[in-house]
Amino acid sequence: MAEAERIIGTPDVDDGAAAPAERPGGGRRISTLLAVAAVAYVLDLASKMLVVAKLEHHPPIRVIGDWLTFQAVRNPGAAFGFGEAFTIIFTIIAAVVIVVIVRLARKLYSLPWAIALGLLLGGALGNLTDRIFRSPGVFEGAVVDFIAPKHFAVFNLADSAIVCGGILIVILSFRGLDPDGTVHKD
Repeated sequence: MAEAERIIGTPDVDDGAAAPAERPGGGRRISTLLAVAAVAYVLDLASKMLVVAKLEHHPPIRVIGDWLTFQAVRNPGAAFGFGEAFTIIFTIIAAVVIVVIVRLARKLYSLPWAIALGLLLGGALGNLTDRIFRSPGVFEGAVVDFIAPKHFAVFNLADSAIVCGGILIVILSFRGLDPDGTVHKD
């Protein structure tokens, strides 16, 4: 009987008290968030290690003619090279983003939100790792960028993960899907 009540949405009764209703989509999605973050982080870290070892101080590699090249660039600023004097601020912002995502994970029941936040977390960790461990020093390190489309800024896989996660969050927000799995129509 309890299984039938769960399927049709009636809360189970235990010792006279109503149990919390099952969240849409099942249990918490923390493991999905962490798995996506780990994949994004490891891919970013591995690509940056490869770039530093094989591409830094070498000519760019043409991937698609002049339209796409790989070239090692150290970026102390934010996206598009803005704010080079504010490296410590970007480090603090990345750390705050990580803390916010970790706190939000406690209320995370939506698979799409878990993927989006995992991309943000992995990307933020990737760039934060550069800011902490790369020269010129702790919290002032320059991020390794290497993907260089023609007439566009040079970026890395962490930047790509952050942008994709951000776009997914905008789409989910417009569709009314909340991180807790509920849908609202505004």
